[in-house]
Amino acid sequence: MAQYVSVAVPVPHLGRLTYRVPPGMRVARGARVRVPFRARRMLGAVVEVHEGLPPETIVAGLDASRIKDLVAVLDDDPLLPEPVIALASWVADYYLSGIGEAVATAVPAMFFSPSRDVDFKYSRVAVPTAAAHADAFVPKLGPRQRMLIERLRAEPLGVATATLADDGIGSSVVAALVDRGLVTIERVRTNRDPFAVAVAIDEAREAAKADVVLSDEQREALDRLTSLARASRFSATLVQGVTGSGKTEVYRRLAREVCALGRRVLILVPEIALTPAVAATFRHTFGERVAILHSALSDGERHDQWHRIRRGDIDVVVGTRSAVFAPLDRLGLIVVDEEHDGSYKQETAPRYNGRDVAVVRARDAGALVVLGSATPSLESLQNALSGRYEHLRLLRRVQDRPLASVTIVDMRAEYAARGPEVIVSEALHGALTERLARGEQAIVLLNRRGFSPSLFCRQCGESFACPNCSVSLTYHKRQHRLRCHYCDFAKPAPPACPSCHGDVLEYQGVGTERVEEEITRLFPAARLARVDRDTVRRRGEIVDVLGRFARREVDILVGTQMLAKGHDFHGVTLVGVISADVGLGMADFRASERTFQLLTQVAGRAGRGEIPGDAFVQTLFPEHAAIVHAVTQDYDGFAAHEMEFRRDMRYPPFVSMIAVTTRARTMPEALDIARECARHVKRHAGDAVRLVGPAPAPLQQLRGQFRAQVFVKSVDRAAARRAVRVAIEAMRDRLRDITVDVDPHTVL
Repeated sequence: MAQYVSVAVPVPHLGRLTYRVPPGMRVARGARVRVPFRARRMLGAVVEVHEGLPPETIVAGLDASRIKDLVAVLDDDPLLPEPVIALASWVADYYLSGIGEAVATAVPAMFFSPSRDVDFKYSRVAVPTAAAHADAFVPKLGPRQRMLIERLRAEPLGVATATLADDGIGSSVVAALVDRGLVTIERVRTNRDPFAVAVAIDEAREAAKADVVLSDEQREALDRLTSLARASRFSATLVQGVTGSGKTEVYRRLAREVCALGRRVLILVPEIALTPAVAATFRHTFGERVAILHSALSDGERHDQWHRIRRGDIDVVVGTRSAVFAPLDRLGLIVVDEEHDGSYKQETAPRYNGRDVAVVRARDAGALVVLGSATPSLESLQNALSGRYEHLRLLRRVQDRPLASVTIVDMRAEYAARGPEVIVSEALHGALTERLARGEQAIVLLNRRGFSPSLFCRQCGESFACPNCSVSLTYHKRQHRLRCHYCDFAKPAPPACPSCHGDVLEYQGVGTERVEEEITRLFPAARLARVDRDTVRRRGEIVDVLGRFARREVDILVGTQMLAKGHDFHGVTLVGVISADVGLGMADFRASERTFQLLTQVAGRAGRGEIPGDAFVQTLFPEHAAIVHAVTQDYDGFAAHEMEFRRDMRYPPFVSMIAVTTRARTMPEALDIARECARHVKRHAGDAVRLVGPAPAPLQQLRGQFRAQVFVKSVDRAAARRAVRVAIEAMRDRLRDITVDVDPHTVL
């Protein structure tokens, strides 16, 4: 009987492709293969091997004689482990994406690029014989050649070719010496060390952790989690601990217990900026058997880390959302730190949520998954309330340190007294002055980058909007440019209005760049740094800034939400929030939840050391529920209020939701596509779903295309997905114009 394989190729929207295995060719599930695809040949991964035609091929009535043969098998042994194939297949099915897109997300970029140097060897020049040492040869050599020979005499083990350019020794110089038999080129395997850019850790504090006495709450949580881990079966636990309650120390000790059982551990964090510090904490405990995985690694670093994990050289992996696919075997524990964070949701296909995929992976591995947060997502809270997750709570900070004292600053009164240009309130200004005088540190947060979010002409009212997106251009003063934060369109800021030529241009609103300028004006002697997407574009920059802040080389750190997540700086005694309500005006049902979480989390950065902390929250809406509950750090009160709203409005977590967004050159075209999709969904699902829309998206134009939306809501999650799958299958010729987001984190 002929053998067939189902292959995933990295092409958007594409399902499994069937190929015949030629007689005499051996192939296994997880191996890479070269296949004919349309008019070219591509690499793919075997996700299933069949003795005879696959069932889906039989159902489709495909003529077996038309099935093409595999061209080649690249791996004698499967490169992609079975658990990763199963997880990628689940992701493709649940999130309605192509299987190749899911597999490509799960592996290093080089997985589908074997023509590149997959072993990542570097070149080294070495002296092969005594001939090169003979002085008789030296006069016959050119000056650069003699320079290289002299250097090799001093370094008999050889010199890396990449370092020769600094001395003006080019490849032609080396080639000439190779031709004369005086030197050789060797290829040497090397593993790049991504820990080299980790945040500097206070070694004394890290070493002392081994002797830390856990609080009663920490001990009870650790004992319960250890008991669940030792059961060696799937379980899920929500650990809700106030900021500074010592959740990371519980995770570290739990990981040690799991590794002692001969099983392995995966630690997920939401932001790349958090990864090095967390990885360093675990590396102190587990030594060289810790790997890190995140998108900021170079291709070579990610390749090296992935293969170390695949070989079984690693016990603990620390990474961001894509690390959920790490090729770990004998997985016993997954920790999803800051599980509420939106960074776990991928915004390109496959649009998976790393937190939810982690739960599925733990289920398949018979492992314990721990979801930790001071401000759990309402989805996780509902799972805990319904009994699907166990719920553990840490209500006190370590050593019974008090939570930060939070003060609301009503900016309406500030504007009335001091004018609309006020950025730093009198209360926050006074608090910063006191902290600087005492040699303490402060964090100032505004979740909006740039200098000013909009620019308009005071003479004619002309505003400066992005030509491709339905948003204003943000002014960046340092670059003196207007930039769109969606499509990255940019142009120089004009000296005058292009419409009326008036020279009075108004910069309206405040961004982190303007906050930095204002604080520098108010405190010229303070050492200031800024952390946002504009200042940490280059590799290692955020690590460097956070490292300097940890070493107290910076007094005030200004930044966006990147500063609110998980950082543990014991010198910080003050947090100031500029425009706490900046996210409340968004047309998104999660706006209140995100605001509450952000404010609670950033306030939790203060007072984590010996000195109590304070937070000042500046807002125009001091009565808003998200603000009020965040100030009192009352999660239960906020959750009860928000759950009632979600239930009444039929939003998650009480219904499942799928967002279908369509794109076209005009809004009528986009709406027509959305209506067609809605008709297919309704025809298939009937009363099992409720449709909202079609309607123009809140962000009507993005990257030059108009956008419409339809939302599919249902208490039957599977029925909603089946209906949408039928719709997109019926509209395969329009798939480039359709985006499907299952369990969307934002509806903009």
